Amino acid sequence: MAGFTLAPTAAAEGFRLEAHEVVGSTNALALDHARAGDPGRLWIVSKRQESGRGRRGRAWATPQGNLAATLLVVIDGDLKGAATLGFVAGLALADALDAVVPGGRIAVGLDGAGSGRRNRFELKWPNDVLASGAKLAGILLESSLLGEGRFAVAVGIGVNVVAHPQDLPYPATSLAALGSSCDAETLFLALSDAWSQNARLWDSGHGLSAIRRRWLERAAGLGGEVAVRIDGNVVRGTFETIDEDCRFVIRDESGARRTIAAGDVHFGAVASAGAI
Repeated sequence: MAGFTLAPTAAAEGFRLEAHEVVGSTNALALDHARAGDPGRLWIVSKRQESGRGRRGRAWATPQGNLAATLLVVIDGDLKGAATLGFVAGLALADALDAVVPGGRIAVGLDGAGSGRRNRFELKWPNDVLASGAKLAGILLESSLLGEGRFAVAVGIGVNVVAHPQDLPYPATSLAALGSSCDAETLFLALSDAWSQNARLWDSGHGLSAIRRRWLERAAGLGGEVAVRIDGNVVRGTFETIDEDCRFVIRDESGARRTIAAGDVHFGAVASAGAI
């Protein structure tokens, strides 16, 4: 399909591109390719995805003009380390957005409250990119065991470029709503370049400490009030940091330090509300 192209840096590093007019799920297609023997370093992209999904099986709509992109990564050994590729993806996308979206009507806030931070695009643990306190993009990692100690990881990235859903229980936005004329093709070009840079820093997990430092510089809600829903229970406190394994760390209302591997995070006014 005309329009989508890889950045020269990505092409020089051996990345490949498969573009579609319409796709069911870029993640599912990437994992199918892996099971059929694809060696990885394959970007699958589309401006319309009909059966995409988010975390915990939630639907993620990609109407015409938005960006659905998945990078297939094939690894040997430790799948736990590969899970931190979501943080690489968040940084790459935020860097790409900085490169292609000129300054404009993009304030920074969390759940309707100003954060006072300098980044126009912030990273919400574990897998969202925010603009003006609203969800602009989501990231989903899915994996498949290939045998002989090898795993396929589909790093899925969905960005609201021209439209965003209106019926969500949290704020959402799109680049168009923020006053940007950037299209999916331009954003992907920048993303493929920014991925290469951040993946080199990650260095198969050896550079995770550097990724963690960069991520914290863009962290949404750092130092602020937070509520985390974990298996139906809500833990409230202050967002202190992410640890060396990129787990969420809060100081709860009793003063105890809590480390959280998975959960739904809410900040600001939503975090202080009685129910989530």
